[in-house]
Amino acid sequence: MSFTSTVKDELSKLKIDSVEALSELSAIIHSAAEIKDTITVTTENNSVARRVYSFMKNLYNVHPKITIRRGYNYSKKLLYILEIKNRCEFILKDLGITQTKPEDFIISDDDLTRAYLRGVFLMNGSINDPKTSRYHLEFNLNKREYAEFIASLLNSYHLNSKVLHRDNSYMVYIKEAEKIGDFLRMMGASNAVLYYEDIRIYRDHKNMTNRLNNCEQANVDRIIETSNQQVNDIKLIESISGLDLLDEKEQEAATYRLKYRDASLLELSEIISLETGHKITKSGLYHRFHKIKQLADKIRAKK
Repeated sequence: MSFTSTVKDELSKLKIDSVEALSELSAIIHSAAEIKDTITVTTENNSVARRVYSFMKNLYNVHPKITIRRGYNYSKKLLYILEIKNRCEFILKDLGITQTKPEDFIISDDDLTRAYLRGVFLMNGSINDPKTSRYHLEFNLNKREYAEFIASLLNSYHLNSKVLHRDNSYMVYIKEAEKIGDFLRMMGASNAVLYYEDIRIYRDHKNMTNRLNNCEQANVDRIIETSNQQVNDIKLIESISGLDLLDEKEQEAATYRLKYRDASLLELSEIISLETGHKITKSGLYHRFHKIKQLADKIRAKK
């Protein structure tokens, strides 16, 4: 079972009052139903189909006709088709459904707005399993005005959703892992939140560890590169006249660099200070190697 199906199963089993059910059903019909002389709702999720049937029966004493058939897409999943033939005009009016967005009373407070978004997700939403390579939550909607309305509802909760035109539909999507977790929490998918956050924290920790390892490796590479350059400079000077062209402090730095080629400047300064009894800082050692490099560059220029 996909993560999307798992989330929808959990949301479909939430206990809500009749007022919230009205808002959720309004979203389901508005966002996904085919409305002609009848109201037809089609879903691939058995739990969602049962929830829609229950809403219709409890709110309007209407028993939708249920048809189950296999889909025509490549996956050939079962489709659950609920057809409402009675009281359609009354139901649509009672659900506050208009051409672009619902009547204000459908989303008049926070609980009703969340219920409405839950209904849209049950019919049109999908969410990637956090174990995959990227975080992604989307709603696939048919009309631009309605997609922008749903995006505005999501963004009223600071979820940073965006709208993208794709083929003959409009995708409202959220990419940020933390925001997707917030959405699941808002919808009441407690089990999905626990699973999602556990995976997200694990992935974030793993990514941070990798970044630290990469940073550490980059530092090691820089140390080796710098040391090799210094060794090459020292050997070039040594090939001309030994180390007699260097003063006493520079000779000391050169001798220790040849002896400890893998040491960083900080480590080398501590070694010299410890073995000679004369304190030298990393900055002071850098200054000595800078003079050695200048001399080596002059020799190269003459050659």
